[in-house]
This record gives sequence, structure tokens and C-alpha cells, in this order.
Amino acid sequence: MANLHFELVTPEKLLRSEDVHMVVVPGTEGDFGVLAGHAPFMSVVRSGELTIYSGPNTVSGKIHVEGGFAEVNERGLTVLAEAATEQA
Repeated sequence: MANLHFELVTPEKLLRSEDVHMVVVPGTEGDFGVLAGHAPFMSVVRSGELTIYSGPNTVSGKIHVEGGFAEVNERGLTVLAEAATEQA
């Protein structure tokens, strides 16, 4: 199973840089999931919950993000968030 490289960055610091199974991002046009090999694109991120999956059915983290941008390219997924807070 291929892994997706995921990075979450805020103006203050790099919050996450890890290989994951999938990330579901709150986009302005609706939530979207990104797996390894996803087609390249960019999206505006709305305030909401970003969900990280370490396996097909395993949620390894939930992070509340406050706006920003997401970019998917050959290196993986990068989310540039205005602010982010880990959920308990």
C-alpha cells in the first residue's frame, strides 16, 4: 500500500510532516479526501476539521484548521493553514 506524504504548516511552525494513508480536508467546495497518487490540484481550505487516516479505517488525528490553502502534487499533500488546533 502506497503512503501519502502529508505536511501541515501554519505561519508559526510546521505542525505535521508524516506519511499517512489518507487525509480529508475541508475545502470551500466541500470536503475532499487525498490518497497517494492523487491528481495534482490546489484548493482553498475553509475553517473546519481535517482528518488524518493512518490506515483505511483508522483515524490517527483530527485537527481544526482556520482557512488557508491545500496543494496536492507529486510530493504529496501540503496544507497551509492560517491557524490549526489539535483535537482531543
